[in-house]
Formats: sequence, C-alpha cells, structure tokens
Amino acid sequence: DSEGGLYVCMNTFLGFGREHIERHYRKTGQCVYLHLKRHVIEKVPGASGGALPKRRNANLFLDLETNSDLNSDDFEYEDEAKLVLFPDHYEISLPNIEELPALVTIACDALFSAKSPYRKQEPDSWEEELQASKHAKTLVQLDNGVRIPPSGWKCSKCDLRENLWLNLTDGSVLCGKWFFDGSGGNGHAVEHYKETGYPLAVKLGTITPDGADVYSFDEEEPVLDPHIAKHLAHYGIDMLQMQVTENGLRDNDIKPRVSEWEVIQEAGMKLKPMYGPGYTGMKNLGNSCYLNAVMQAIFSIPEFQRAYVGNLPRIFDYSPLDPTQDFNTQMAKLGHGLLSGQYSKPPMKSELIEQVMKEEHKPQHNGISPRMFKAFISKGHPEFSSNRQQDAQEFFLHLINLVERNPVGSENPSDVFRFLVEERTQCCQSRKVRYTERVDYIMQLPIAMEAATNKDELIAYELKRREAEAARRPPPELVRAKIPFSACLQAFSEPNNVEDFWSSALQAKSAGVKTSRFASFPEYLVVQIKKFTFGLDWIPKKLDVSIDMPDFLDISHLRARGLQPGEEELPDIAPPIIIPDDPKVRLLYFRRSFLVALDIDESSVMQLAEMGFPLEACRKAVYYTGNLGAEVAFNWIIAHMEEPDFAEPLAIPAFGEVASSGAAAFGAVGLDNQPPEETVAIIISMGFQRNLAIQALKATNSNLERALEWIFSHPELEEESEPALDMMNMENNANANVLAETGSEGPRIKDGSGRYELFGFISHMGTSTMSGHYVCHLKKEGRWVIYNDLRVCASERPPKDLGYIYFYHRIPS
Repeated sequence: DSEGGLYVCMNTFLGFGREHIERHYRKTGQCVYLHLKRHVIEKVPGASGGALPKRRNANLFLDLETNSDLNSDDFEYEDEAKLVLFPDHYEISLPNIEELPALVTIACDALFSAKSPYRKQEPDSWEEELQASKHAKTLVQLDNGVRIPPSGWKCSKCDLRENLWLNLTDGSVLCGKWFFDGSGGNGHAVEHYKETGYPLAVKLGTITPDGADVYSFDEEEPVLDPHIAKHLAHYGIDMLQMQVTENGLRDNDIKPRVSEWEVIQEAGMKLKPMYGPGYTGMKNLGNSCYLNAVMQAIFSIPEFQRAYVGNLPRIFDYSPLDPTQDFNTQMAKLGHGLLSGQYSKPPMKSELIEQVMKEEHKPQHNGISPRMFKAFISKGHPEFSSNRQQDAQEFFLHLINLVERNPVGSENPSDVFRFLVEERTQCCQSRKVRYTERVDYIMQLPIAMEAATNKDELIAYELKRREAEAARRPPPELVRAKIPFSACLQAFSEPNNVEDFWSSALQAKSAGVKTSRFASFPEYLVVQIKKFTFGLDWIPKKLDVSIDMPDFLDISHLRARGLQPGEEELPDIAPPIIIPDDPKVRLLYFRRSFLVALDIDESSVMQLAEMGFPLEACRKAVYYTGNLGAEVAFNWIIAHMEEPDFAEPLAIPAFGEVASSGAAAFGAVGLDNQPPEETVAIIISMGFQRNLAIQALKATNSNLERALEWIFSHPELEEESEPALDMMNMENNANANVLAETGSEGPRIKDGSGRYELFGFISHMGTSTMSGHYVCHLKKEGRWVIYNDLRVCASERPPKDLGYIYFYHRIPS
C-alpha cells in the first residue's frame, strides 16, 4: 500500500501496513498507534538545468522489505508522523509536546531514534573477541615426525572419534575434557597437559582457511594463535597457506574458476528479464545467496505454495501478537512476496524512453529483501545468523526441520521430500545381516572420478598446468572431468566398508559392509552431488566436474527388498562395555551402558550425531521421545538446545519419580494429557507395548513404580493388542504430523513410483561451500529461468551438468 505508510503499536512496537492494522486492533485491543509516512521528493531537471522537486508517497514498510534503493542523490525525504487513536481514528500530528503526556512523548522520541534491528544482526556486535595466547609466539614444537591425516582421527588413549584436540607441541590427538564445547569426552587432552605442560591445542574439524578453534589449557580459555598456519604446517597441515588477494578472492579462486562463474551465471548472453508472479528476485543481504536459491526452489513446489500462500489469510488471522517470531507468518509473507507479482513489474514505457533519451540506465526497484525472514529463521543458529557464506544443502535441511516443527494445517508440505532408507549391514565373516530403516530428505550421490570419459585430456591438461605454473605463465584452458551419471548412481548402490564394525554373531570386531536402498520413494527427490572433499594436504577442494544429469530419472531398481530367503539375521546383542579405571570416566560409561540396557535406538542417535549435535544430547532426545525415530528426536533437540544441561548425560530418575525436567519440558512442548515420554520409554524398554505403558501410566498418575504394579496386576491386558487405543493417544500428540498416514507409528511418507523429471537445480561457484556464490535454475511454463539474487531472466543455456543440488518431481504413473 503505497499510500498507507506504517502503523506502529505503541505497546508492542510492532509495525503493520494499513490493511492489517484494523485486524491487530480488533485482536489485541491496543488503541494507540504511531503512523509513519514518508514522502519521497524526486529531483527532476528544470528548464534551466536545475533540479526541481517532484513529490510522491513512499511506503516505509516497502522500503524495509523490498529492494527500493532511494538513498541516492536523486531523492530527498519528508517524513510525516501522527498518533492515531482507535477505534475513532483520531489523529494527533507530531511533535506535539503541549497536548501529549510526557510518557507518550518520550516513547515516540525513543522510537524515532531507535536503531534498526537489522543493523544489530552484524556479527561484530555479538561475536566475542578472542585474545592472542601468550604462548603462541614462543611455542616449542617437537620434531618427532608426526603427520596428521585429513580424516579418520581417533583419541590415542580411547576409542572416541568426536571432540578431538590436536596438541600443537607434540602432535597428540586426544579427546576433550568432560562436556567441554558441548560434547562429552574422557578428559585425555587435559590429562596430557597436566602431565607435560604443553599448553595449546586446536580442535580438529574446525580448521578452515580463516583460522581454527584454539584452546589454552594454561590460560583456561579459547584464544587466538597468530602463528596457527606455521604451527599446523609442522604436522603436515598446510590448509591455511591459501592467501587472500587484494580483490578478496583466494589465489585458487581466480584461475581456472573464472569459466565456472561465467557458465553458471550465463555471462556474456543477452538474457531476457522475466516479470510477474513467480518471477520475483531476492536481494543478497551479504552472502545470503544460499538462502535465496533454496527459497526460490521451495516456493516453486505447489505443496508449499498451497500451505503458505494459499493459507495466507488464515495464517495472518491466527498469527501471534508478535508475528515477527512466528515461522508460518514469515513463510507466508515471503511466499506472497515471491508469488504475488507485486514486486516484479516491468518498467513503464515512459521510463524506458526517458532512459534512452538520457543515455543512462537506472536499475528497476523490483524484488524483495528477506531481512525479517533471515533474522527469524537463523535465530540461535551460530552459522546462519552470521553474514558468512553457508552450505545450501545444510540450509535446506535446517528449513525442513523448521517446517516439521511448525505444522500448518492438516498437511505438512515437507512430507513431499521425506523417504525411508533401508540399510543392510553384513558381517563379512559370518555372512549374517541386519536390516534397519532411517528417514532421509536428500539422496547424496558420490562422484565416480575413476569413471571419467576424458582421462587422456585430463592428464594432458594437468601436465600443461604444472608446466605453466613452473614457468609462471597463465594456466591453460580448463578441462573438466566428464562423469557419466550412471557411474555415480552405480557408486551410490555399491557396498561401503563399515569402520570399527562389531559383529554380534562373532562377539568381536570384524569387517562389515553396508548398502543403502530406498524403502520408499518421495514425491519430490532432492539429489545432492558430493562435490566437496579434503585433499591429502588438508586443503578443502571442490571436484570441478561435469555430470550429464538426466532430465528424466528412473531409480526403480534401487527399491529395497528386505530380508531375502537364505539370509540369516545378526543376533540382537549389544557390544560389551569396557569400564575404565578413572572414576569419572567409569560413571560416564555406566550411564551409557544403562542407556543401552534401556534399548535406545542407536541408529537414531548416530543420525542426530552426524548432524553435529553432542552425543549425550542425541541419546537424551531419542530416550525422551520413546524411540519414535530421529525425526521426532530432532524436534526435541531443537526445543531444548538452549537449556544449560542440554549436553549433559541422561540422569535416570528413580522408579518412584514422575519425570525429570527434560521430560516435563518435552511434554510442555507438545504432549497434552500424555504421560512423560521418559517414563513411557522405560516401560517399553522392559518389553511391554507402548499402548499398555501409556494406559498404565494414565491409570497411576504417571507414577512409574505404581504403573509397573498395575501392569502386573492386569496380565490379561498384556496379551491383548489395542491399536485403536494407541492410535487415539497418538492423535492427541502434537507431533502427530510426523506419523504415518496409514495409522502405524513412524514417519509419514508419500510412496510411489521411482520415475522422476528434473524441474530445478542449484549451482555453486567457488572452491568451498564457505565462499563463492549460489544460483538457482527452475523450469517454469515449459522453459528454464535463472534466479541470480535480484536478477530473474529466461535462461538460454542452463548449465545442468554443473549443478550442486537437483530437484526432481515424480512422474504420475
């Protein structure tokens, strides 16, 4: 509404457009609003060559949320402010010290001088400034020949493979102290410092070209190591030798990556701009192109369009008092901006003629700026809340998790991506097998470099490149490896070795292999090409390859078959637990072994741990949610990750206790009139059915000890199966959106045929997911369209062979 301006509630300080202010008044009863209106005065040439003012209205809300660049010398502003009293719309012009109470005047002045919340998002305002360690300059490093590989680390004193620290003096790799950095460890790194006095250690897995996480045991705090590159190079890690040039690009970003940037962005071609609904660009807020690319792809899917834009009036009507903190409101607002066409209009003829006459080109003020959406969706996330570049695949999963946690209506749009993976693990010695299922949203496809069809060209190119580098000549024209898609699909289906596999058939460690198949096919298949890896020299590199991605894909042959005739299952026996001598460590192992005895789903735990969450928090999440799967456990993690004891080991309550704070909090999130999941899980672990456990706890006011007595006093119920009762309880569960539509417990899936058609892909330019640029191509109305932040044009040569993430939709059978 270009005439309406912005209304700010003087009680909540939330801003609304004219079309929503009446609804807010009826909903809250707040009757005092500050009405802000900005008049833009555009300078136009006068007869004598001077600038004459041309007055027009501007929408303050539009200035904040669209790409209106009115900060040039061609514009001046006149701001108008009034107090509006509802319901009579009585207006009081400001300033008006004589008629208004002092408190109201002070509130108005504070609002006028308030700093924009978007400026507060700068990372420098909240990131803690680390100090250089006093040991960094004089650190002594032993010449003991130690070389650290780029992966496969393990604590040299125990079997832990997480929270590992490299001592910079002697190269020892040891686990962190108890729950330092949010993860449980056995404290071997601290013990090593006490024994040797070697003060500095770097956390493995945090080393990037920009630095690493360094901890000083002597100073007892995280520190900076100005000489980190030299200290890491001592152990063969020359990852930080990539220097930054004056133009901000790393040396290996300049050549031979230029062609990649040109091809993906279709540079040098006259691309026709596209306007109208579904052709709206998004402003880059500073390395936010990953968000722009993902959201363009998401809102090209009809299920997301219906869920948020189709339900926009209902979402706005039922939004909370603070809609800036409501996920569904922000999604609906963003979707409306992208699909309405209001922010994607072609320039007027008069404007084009004026530009031709002046021989100048002014950019059109089209597109939206997703500031409020980014601020909300990244809140509390250490990476997405920064202004650094991020991985589009990680953001996609982050978004899907938020969609899962915030259901809108009866249908969850993220159901279209969800599928089940069957994992078959086989002991190579006994030949026995184990079948498990897990939920996934992305098919990760490995690159079969050995299957390149132009190996001779690649060898010749590499020789020329080295000769040019030695002679300091410009590099030769880039030659990309051409990889058949069929080879990548074959690599996906082949068995993989399982590290540290413990065979329950042999009661010992053995060689094991694992294969993955689709237990169900999703409605929309997302395929990620695994382009990013580490070289032997620790330098992260991107496999610059060309893959002939098909427009039509058939993966029906990857359908899971389950246990086959003649196959024998591995016994369901847990591996033995070795109890250390240290009392603290022994306590940790006792707790972990008790969790195993409680039949915690370790596959779900590992799924969550692979996402980067602390292991103990993952165990608690699976335990508190009654082994309902990684998806439900993930919701528990998101709801509890701010709690101070989030990463501490699970404290099992006594049988007479009702529930711990963790279980109570989980119930507060979404379980109404339901027994705490913690106590339900304990009863289930004893071999009783879930419906019987819930029935017993409800009959005994959730007292575990009395519930067990109740079960033993009703043996006839134990033999009965009551799926109706179980389903009734599940329907009361606020997390029922993740249950199967068939009525059985488990994730809701939309299975069908395995035949798909390509409709979109996201491409990445640069050498790392932490740098570079993302662009999205989508097929709309029969033709390909490129979405490059604000620029939306008809694509002439869509680079389908250079994509990073591909989107396929199922072909109706």
